[in-house]
Amino acid sequence: MNSKEIIAQRTAQELKDGDFVNLGIGLPTMVANYIPSQIKITLHSENGFAGNWIKADEATQNKDIVDAGGSFVTLQEGGLFFDSLTSFEIIRGGFIDVTVLGALEVDEMGNLASWAIPNKFLPGMGGSMDLVVGAKKVIIAMNHTAKDNPKILQKCTLPLTGQRVVDMIITELGVFEFIEQTLYLTELAKDVTLEQIKAVTLANYEVKLH
Repeated sequence: MNSKEIIAQRTAQELKDGDFVNLGIGLPTMVANYIPSQIKITLHSENGFAGNWIKADEATQNKDIVDAGGSFVTLQEGGLFFDSLTSFEIIRGGFIDVTVLGALEVDEMGNLASWAIPNKFLPGMGGSMDLVVGAKKVIIAMNHTAKDNPKILQKCTLPLTGQRVVDMIITELGVFEFIEQTLYLTELAKDVTLEQIKAVTLANYEVKLH
């Protein structure tokens, strides 16, 4: 199992029966593959549909049905489509229980930077600014480092998506949670040590392992 699969599988364990869940582009879309069969959740795609879906193969592809990351999917029975206005009314109205997003940087204050890289063209932040404010819980699912550079920092260096919006960070090395505005390391991944975490984490944090 590679690092992204480890992260997606662990993130899926945070979802509870009845949750209405938004999955961001990239790694977060993989979480749908690991949702426990005993729980029933509803997924939300900000580009205009909700329900449950699976990745489409060549035989079932419909060019008009793609998730927020542009991947072809097949919406399952009971799903529904809506326009962008309705989609963002759902987000801004506080109806999303959990949003799972990727990140470029997260800092020890719960600030998130996820949409801009200097001197690199990007299409914009999409719905992430709305999601981090509108969702009841914000989970960041990301690799712990990028090209060996730490991504959990004392202070974000890139333009912010939101301030003090992150509730949980899940990486291939462990789980961090913000509790009363303090960052805690609450779980280590299999065979990972505290020393390994410390070596690649620039943020200040407390250790409170479950």
